[in-house]
Amino acid sequence: METIDISYLLLGVFYAILVIPILISLKLGLKNIRNIVISVVRMTVQLGLVGLYLEVIFRLNKWWLNLIWILVMLLAASGTVVRNAGLKARYFLPVSIAGLTIGIFGTGVILLGVVVRPQPPWDAAYVIPIMGMLLGNCMRGNILALERFYSSVTKREREYVTYLSMGASFREATAPFLREAMTPALAPTLSTMATLGIVSLPGMMTGQILGGSPPMIAIKYQIAIMIAIFTAIVVSIVVTLLLSMRIAFNKYRTLKKSIIWK
Repeated sequence: METIDISYLLLGVFYAILVIPILISLKLGLKNIRNIVISVVRMTVQLGLVGLYLEVIFRLNKWWLNLIWILVMLLAASGTVVRNAGLKARYFLPVSIAGLTIGIFGTGVILLGVVVRPQPPWDAAYVIPIMGMLLGNCMRGNILALERFYSSVTKREREYVTYLSMGASFREATAPFLREAMTPALAPTLSTMATLGIVSLPGMMTGQILGGSPPMIAIKYQIAIMIAIFTAIVVSIVVTLLLSMRIAFNKYRTLKKSIIWK
């Protein structure tokens, strides 16, 4: 079974459905019409260009070309993490790159090399979608974790200093804030895993079924990718937070606020 194509004409007509959220926004006075239009236009242009580029990558299917594309995605995601977390890029961009790299490559290589085993191993049809899913989820988790950790330490600095003054080590003093940062960062993925198949059919599984794969094969892929996503998120968040703490705190374990917030 081949996937049913969507004509450009019908897709263009479907844009008209955006009138509904726009009218609701106007009625509620949300003042986000400009953001809606910009977001839709950017999405269309970006996905269109990516689609053209991916067609070339999939046709050539060279390992070095696939790696370049993954690195481009990695740099873009790292910049988004630092920017949306409100941190200064000059200090925290390398940290974000390191955390995401370790998270997605460590998990992705195991998933692709041991479980999926595409032929050739760098097959773009497998490598790019899987690494993209890992990276997208890690990006969201890192944004939440970094923002929550440093905002909590900043707002509750007296509590943190009290822990240190009572003899707690740096690791012990920051542990409550690390737990507080990681819990909401992991919550969306855990909620998704707990309700898959009941509340929703995930994107990867749906895409494979639409592409003609038997449902059980699609399910096995979805289980594997969800395990990989969760593992990659945990690893990347821990690495990013621990590396960032080396920069954000001085030798006296005082938070260097001047280099944190933009």
